[in-house]
Amino acid sequence: MGKNLTKRSEDYSKWYNELVVKADLAENSAVRGCMVIKPYGFAIWEKMQAGLDKMFKDTGHENAYFPLFIPKSFLSKEASHVEGFAKECAVVTHYRLKNAEDGSGIIVDPDAKLEEELIVRPTSETIIWDTYRRWIQSYRDLPLLINQWANVVRWEMRTRLFLRTTEFLWQEGHTAHATEQEAIDEAELIMNVYADFAESHMAVPVIKGVKTESERFAGAIETYCIEALMQDGKALQAGTSHFLGQNFAKAFDVKFANKEGKQEHVWATSWGVSTRLVGALIMTHSDDNGLVLPPKLAPIQVVIVPIYKGLEQLDAISEKVNPLVKELRAKGISVKFDNRDTHKPGFKFNEYELKGVPVRLAIGQRDMANGTFEVARRDTFEKETVPMGEVVAKIEFLMEDIQRNIFERAHNYREEHITPVETYEEFKEVLESKGGFISAHWDGTVETENRIKEETKATIRCIPIDVKEESGSCILTGKASPYRVLFAKAY
Repeated sequence: MGKNLTKRSEDYSKWYNELVVKADLAENSAVRGCMVIKPYGFAIWEKMQAGLDKMFKDTGHENAYFPLFIPKSFLSKEASHVEGFAKECAVVTHYRLKNAEDGSGIIVDPDAKLEEELIVRPTSETIIWDTYRRWIQSYRDLPLLINQWANVVRWEMRTRLFLRTTEFLWQEGHTAHATEQEAIDEAELIMNVYADFAESHMAVPVIKGVKTESERFAGAIETYCIEALMQDGKALQAGTSHFLGQNFAKAFDVKFANKEGKQEHVWATSWGVSTRLVGALIMTHSDDNGLVLPPKLAPIQVVIVPIYKGLEQLDAISEKVNPLVKELRAKGISVKFDNRDTHKPGFKFNEYELKGVPVRLAIGQRDMANGTFEVARRDTFEKETVPMGEVVAKIEFLMEDIQRNIFERAHNYREEHITPVETYEEFKEVLESKGGFISAHWDGTVETENRIKEETKATIRCIPIDVKEESGSCILTGKASPYRVLFAKAY
């Protein structure tokens, strides 16, 4: 199965598209630009949800749910916000269908026009801040730390499964605070939560930073981000956290009485990650044979494949395997005993290799006689024979070792693809020949940023949080620059 994949070196984009479909993660739907997430792909997203949800709740956040539809007038209340999303909005204008009088089919009933059009949410700041106006009266109501798991719609012309679709799943946090510093601290906290999740669960190394003015979220004062690097040398924005100042509080008149009884506008943040993380997971770790999944997010962490002739041999193998399955599940390890008689072992080996199952156990008559299992790990393809009495400990070790190994492999790749340059010519040469992040001086102007983007298609991915003061000259204009920023071509 995996052998039929296009090689990454030949056509990375085609490899990715084929892998998503062949590994049963997702497929295109009848609605242009929208995807069907299949059970295996959704199981990965569910594990992501569970991990993130716990991290949110551990930091004091609660889940709620807000409407899918937003009155058009709400979007008009924050000018930069509506400007940022206006071209991506899907609009509901009518509320009823009817049969055409000529019998040609169903039509929109022209008499069922809405008094005010509704926007299918591209993001929920406006509907949520209209709600917060009723929820927040006093300093005692703050901070308000709310998250929702939802779907959003942003009309996209060029789509790619998981990475950019018209409808996608995500979480969006929206918080209100009594002071500016509390809101800034919240935005930075969530950036760190996202980075921790990406590295500890996804095994994806990320760079934490802030966006430039032109790359900020519409309506934000500051946008914090985590940036990852894919195997083709392109960057991927994996998560963002926004300090919104008082813009939305003023637009929706959300005030609170402080301890002195004085009315003040609250301070706000919003933040989100989406099913784009599944795309990041695929492109960071997978190879020409299929998916490579970190154990923490793999729907199946261990698969056991019996090799047998006849039901009598299968029954004997099952007697050995079933107690092992129970023991592994009791330890929280997801395991599948694939005893299907409709497929041969070789087919199963290829199938689970394609699907990125971290550990595969095989057991046949020789193993039964010797009291062993053949244990294979997906990340390195290494195989070894392990005594039955030691196999549980071996699997527990491999869960941690594979997680560590694929993170280190991705981290090493990322570090090898951060290249400092001093001139524009060097910048363009590295961009075309090597890719990755390019560390370069920039004069801080939107004009220079836009010109570099127009000429090279590279954007400033972030100003790293840990950026060091370093006087230099902008690679394009030669003007003074106080520090380096990271450029890259990006998804």
